[in-house]
Amino acid sequence: MDAIYIPQLTKAPERTEEIQVQEFLPGLETLTPVRGRIRVRHCGNYLEVFSKAETIITCTCNRCLQSYNHRLVVDTSEIIWLDEAVEEEEAFVLEREIAVEDLVETLSPYGYFDPSEWLYEQMCLAIPQRQLCDQNCQGIQQINNSNSEQGLDRRWSSLEALRKQFPS
Repeated sequence: MDAIYIPQLTKAPERTEEIQVQEFLPGLETLTPVRGRIRVRHCGNYLEVFSKAETIITCTCNRCLQSYNHRLVVDTSEIIWLDEAVEEEEAFVLEREIAVEDLVETLSPYGYFDPSEWLYEQMCLAIPQRQLCDQNCQGIQQINNSNSEQGLDRRWSSLEALRKQFPS
């Protein structure tokens, strides 16, 4: 996907550009290409970005550590403000304090919007934080042996011999 030059977007029909997506996104490991669409609309001093896309990723269960496939679906929208001061701030300030009300996406009205990067970020936000292969997953099953010596890993035998030398 090519970056969209924001001033060119104002000349598009209905000030909107729609992108059909069917590709692997760099940095996002997926089993299938990301399929869907992104619509970017220029609304004067902000961009409205809508996306509906899906792919399949491989996750690792947090309980049993087994791998499983998960269908990742994104159906989202975002407003990105256009502000001329963005270029000036980024060019001169290495560190700055940000107020809570400033926690919004902003781009220069004379810059570019990268739909590939934006979709990558949305996909990453959609990855489940709690990854379970099944709601009833019991986790790793421990094997209980009646004889603890039998279940002892031979690599720990030296440590076990040392432990026996000291009274408990």
